[in-house]
Amino acid sequence: MVKQTEFPVQPPVVLLPSPGIDWQKWAVIACDQYTSNREYWEKVRRFVGDHPSTLNLILPEVYLEDPDVEERLQRIKATMDDYLQTKVLTPLAPGYILIDRQTPHVRSRKGLLAAIDLEQYDWRPGAKSLIRSTEETIASRLPARIKIRQGGALELPHILLLLDDPGQTVIEPLFQQREKLPKVYDFDLMMQSGHLTGYHLTNPELIRQLNQALANLAAPAACAQKYGIEGETLLLAVGDGNHSLATAKACWEEIKKKAANPAEIASHPARFCMVEIINLYDEGLTFHPIHRVLFKVDPADFFAALQAYYDCRIEDAPAPSAPIPPGTHAFSFVTNAAAGRVLIHNPGSNLVVGSLQKFVDHYLAGHPEAKIDYVHGDREAETLGRQPGNIGLLLPAMDKHELFKTVILDGALPRKTFSLGEADEKRFYLEARKIL
Repeated sequence: MVKQTEFPVQPPVVLLPSPGIDWQKWAVIACDQYTSNREYWEKVRRFVGDHPSTLNLILPEVYLEDPDVEERLQRIKATMDDYLQTKVLTPLAPGYILIDRQTPHVRSRKGLLAAIDLEQYDWRPGAKSLIRSTEETIASRLPARIKIRQGGALELPHILLLLDDPGQTVIEPLFQQREKLPKVYDFDLMMQSGHLTGYHLTNPELIRQLNQALANLAAPAACAQKYGIEGETLLLAVGDGNHSLATAKACWEEIKKKAANPAEIASHPARFCMVEIINLYDEGLTFHPIHRVLFKVDPADFFAALQAYYDCRIEDAPAPSAPIPPGTHAFSFVTNAAAGRVLIHNPGSNLVVGSLQKFVDHYLAGHPEAKIDYVHGDREAETLGRQPGNIGLLLPAMDKHELFKTVILDGALPRKTFSLGEADEKRFYLEARKIL
């Protein structure tokens, strides 16, 4: 069992918009969405106007290469201070929030807003911590995020952590009690992105039940029974916001170095990071593949290099029902002149995306003129792939129930392995927490 003094999940002190704030204008989607679509973010800006909004507390990644990034970062930190001083935000009593998210694609996705102990999280390869990354962390993506978090008074989460709970013992029993809990928000999201309802959980008995259920899942015997692997304890895996959580960890490590004593380390608010936890077995949680599109490539050269790298067969597009031989990885492709399927025999990776990414990284290293983009949605990937000089590489969806075992066996997956839902299903910034 996880000792209570080392328990990785805690009830946070959540800050929510004060009465009179327009919730729909306040909440905006995660900063790493629509990164090639400035028009989306310009529409958000026009809709928000001069109203208080989390848009003023984040840096959408579409603007990361703009010349005024440093000015934006300073405005973000100043706005955090202003929102606190002018009471735009109001603190709740310490507690969890049960979140019911409706999206344009699913009627309900249930989550639990909580704070996790960064001492129990590690994103590095080979980590054996209770909370782990599922995908490769790219160090070059951290500095801009670190600049926002360092010296900022608030954190706003778009991080989604996943819980492998087939018995539905943690989150689902809490939702059965939701009508007895105070409702803290209930509103439509902007840009036709669905609806959010939140229930404040402070009941000591329900929290005790929650802690016990989490501790049961974290027990080594439970992990051995589920995965057939002895000596492993993986409780939470990062489903979205991997680099944001790694940023929080990096900032905490710097703060810890300067801490005056162990008591300060134990109680410092930056030791924790606010996240939403979702059960893998929630019916509203869907995994979508993230496709690859290569630009400025010669398809003939690419496929010749692929056949030299792998024992593989390239064939015309088969019928949708065409079987994939056992022990074989398959993905589809489209070019300006053709469409088909690649079958890789005896692959070295556990996942199709791993086999593909290994070769793509190898190919790009030898072709510096070529570029890659990671694309959500079959139609967009096919449209881009059919343009002259491009190749669209379309991956199958990953079985979400294989995620934890794969992370335990293989470690962090290749970057951009899967997406939790469509772009408009991503987490919206809404709740805040003080970290200074």
